[in-house]
This record gives sequence, C-alpha cells and structure tokens, in this order.
Amino acid sequence: MAAKFDISFSKSAKISGGLTILLKASDADLAAGAEIADPAGVIARAAKIAKFSAKPVSTLDLVAPEGSPAERVIVVGLGKAEELTAHDWLKAGGTAASKIKGAEKATVFIDAPGVGVDARAGADFALGMLLRGYSFDTYKTKKTDDEDKASGKAKVTIITADAAGARKAFADAETVADGVNLARDLVNEPPNVLGPVEFAAKVRELEKLGVEVEILTEREMKRLGMGALLGVAQGSVRPPRLAIMQWKGGKAKERPVAFIGKGVVFDTGGISIKPAAGMEDMKGDMGGAAAVTGLMHVLAARKAAVNAVGIIGLVENMPDGNAQRPGDIVTSMSGQTIEVINTDAEGRLVLCDALWYCNDRFKPQFMVNLATLTGAVVVALGSVYAGLFSNDDALAGQLTEAGFSTSEKVWRMPLGKEYDKMIDSKFADMKNTGGRYAGSITAAHFLKRFVQDTRWAHLDIAGTAMGSPLDEINQSWGSGFGVRLLDRLVRDHYEA
Repeated sequence: MAAKFDISFSKSAKISGGLTILLKASDADLAAGAEIADPAGVIARAAKIAKFSAKPVSTLDLVAPEGSPAERVIVVGLGKAEELTAHDWLKAGGTAASKIKGAEKATVFIDAPGVGVDARAGADFALGMLLRGYSFDTYKTKKTDDEDKASGKAKVTIITADAAGARKAFADAETVADGVNLARDLVNEPPNVLGPVEFAAKVRELEKLGVEVEILTEREMKRLGMGALLGVAQGSVRPPRLAIMQWKGGKAKERPVAFIGKGVVFDTGGISIKPAAGMEDMKGDMGGAAAVTGLMHVLAARKAAVNAVGIIGLVENMPDGNAQRPGDIVTSMSGQTIEVINTDAEGRLVLCDALWYCNDRFKPQFMVNLATLTGAVVVALGSVYAGLFSNDDALAGQLTEAGFSTSEKVWRMPLGKEYDKMIDSKFADMKNTGGRYAGSITAAHFLKRFVQDTRWAHLDIAGTAMGSPLDEINQSWGSGFGVRLLDRLVRDHYEA
C-alpha cells in the first residue's frame, strides 16, 4: 500500500499552524535553533520536567506552546551526534512519522544544531517516514478512529540547507521504499487471493519499468525436467509458475548478478501436514520470492547500472490425493535424484530446480537465494538476524557488511562435509532432510549441491521476513526483509 506522506524539501519555511517537528542531539543545547517554533523557550523547560534528554528515537510532544506559530511541536531525539549512522536517520524519520498521524501538514527541521546533516541524511530521514507510513488495510471495511484519521496523505515539508541535494537523493530512496512496500504487500496478501498465477501476474507489472519478464508454465517446466519443483506443486489445484525477471542496466556482455526466491504461496506441509495452530502464517512462505520481486523493482526504478536476474519458483503445497508422499523419489532438473523424507521440507525442492536453471542459463557472477526455509534458523537466531550460508568468503563478507549498513542483519553459519553426509540417501542421490539436528545447515547443504562452482549465498529469512518484531521503520507483519540488504550489496560492489 502507498505510504501516507507527500514529502517535499525546502531550504526554509514560515510556520503557520499545523505540526512542527524539530530534531535534537543529546549532546546539544535543547533550546538552540528552536526559536522559530518555540519563541518563549518552552521546550527547555518541558524537557527538564519530562526528563527528556534527546536519546535516540525519544520524543517530546508539546501542544500549542506559548507564543509558537505552530499548533503542536514535537522534538525527536537523535542521540549523540558523532554516533549517527544512516540507519539512525531512518529510525528518526520513522519516529517522526509515527507522531504525525491525523495531521494534514507537518514541517520538519532536520538541521539539528551540532549535527552534520548532508543530502543523504535528509533522504534517509524521508525514507524512514515512508517505510513507517506503510500499512496493509485492503480488506478492512471498518476502521478505528485513529486509522480513519490517518487514511489521508499528510503534506510533509522537510527543511534542510541542502534541500536540492536531499530532493535528488530522495528520488532514489523513494524507489527503495516502493520496492520494500511491494514485498510487504505480497507477503501480507491472503493466500486465497495470491496464488502462483496471481503472483506471476504481479511480476508482469514490472515490465512497465523495463524489466524483461518470462513466465514458465507447468508444461515448460516438465520439458526442462524440473521434477523437484513440480513434485511440490502436484497436490494443489493451482498450477505452478517459474517467473524470470531480467534487468539489463549494465554493459551488454557483462555477466549478471542473480537472485532466486522461494515462492511457496501457502504451505500446509503437504502429507507431512503442519499443526493447525499458526498455520495461517504460512501465507508468508513466499517471503523470499517477495523480496526478489521487490529488489528487481528497485533496480529497474532507479535505473541501476547492473545486469540482474531474478528468478522465483511459485507453488502451493497442499495435501491432496495427488500430493507427493514421504518416500517418493523425484528427479531434479540437474539429473540428481531426491528421496522425499518430509513433504514439509518443500522449499529446498523448489529452489534446487530454480538455482540449477538460473546457473545453467545465465552463468551469473553469483547467486543469492532467499527463503523462509527452516524453523531451525529461528531457534538459532530468533528474529534479529537472517542465517547466511555461503561457499564464498568474499560474497559472505559483502552481504554481512550490507546487513550492518541497512540493519537487515545476517549471521554466517557453518558448512562442512560432516553436515553434507547427513543428507545422503540409501535409495537416491540425496534426501530432502537430514533430520532434526542442524536443520538449517543440512538444508543449506542440500541447496549447495545445485550451484556447482558458482559463487553462492543462501539467506534463511524464516525469522525476519514475517512476524518479526515491530520497530521504528516497520509496523507490518510482512517486513520486506532483504530488499534493502540486496540493493545495498549491488550499489556498493556490482554497479558499473
């Protein structure tokens, strides 16, 4: 859904009613620079009474301060000026957005005394506002008073000395917000609305931005020998799809970078059916595919100077009379055979054919796949970090760096021959699960068998893509995790 702010930038503004927001560092004089909104010096007095010291994302809210041309003044704390990061500016913007609510207009002065505010900081602040302003209320026919008040767009003017630079930087940042919010929309959609065919239609919409899109049907995947992916889909009346997205923004003959997403639009577990409690959350089992789609939107919308491929396998896992059984053996596109031990370990079956197809056709510089793959990674890392598995130290390092930069953090997990042996099968080349122990690692080793010598990383986002803790820039069940992370990876290391 569209964020609820119409944002512009200006070097100066005359306050006339409405809401005014000021930013303050914790090591600066709270009264300094506040005269435009607080001629009577109310802020310093109120801060002392409220014990407000401008700690990060703390706020001081004043209604109709004496002598102020504003109807309401809010001070947002930044913490120590010398410790501010790009993500801190996002959080400050999100905090400000949370306070606007039903206001029709807001004037935000971000040039806090003692703080170096450049164009990038202004754009990041505005991006934080857009990310916080997202909500998914498509299916609500009745709204609370607060929701109704917030349903219109607030006009927000951000005042900063480098307004022109911030405006230019924000045009780029806005594409990131659109990509993240697209991913959130896809994850939040109910499973009766978003099946494989409908998801593929959403991907088609990227053609408007210049993305080349191909959609493979069940018949085409059969010809390619994608028995692993098709085995997952055979229990559903909804046919599977493989969506291929290409953005050609780099040099003509330059090998692309590639991103592959698990798109299980709903996962019952199949014959190895999941417990009923919480199964409704399995509409989000396509969080990896959503992130790849959102990323491709960003790369195309900002005209990234890179050749990029996005591939998502779209299936539904259902326990129909035609569903695959534990004990079945399927043949993947690679020719390797797989004994299906547990039909609820289905995401890796979808991904292995998508990975092989991507590698075989596009010969990419690297492949990064994203998947809500295992509960085991949630046990290990909770909802703070995504699990990172890789066969390449340099790529793993770049992803870790991008994770800390965006605060979409990843933690590298081990790979090793001892774990790989756990998925050897008595009856086929491998089995699709190595049992309870080291579940996220053996799942990664399964995928590793389909990447050959290509640089590869697997991100297990089961704990971060959906139902993760709400924060200053995300109040949505579907978080859009991975879009900003991978966009940063591309920006920092792979654009011409």
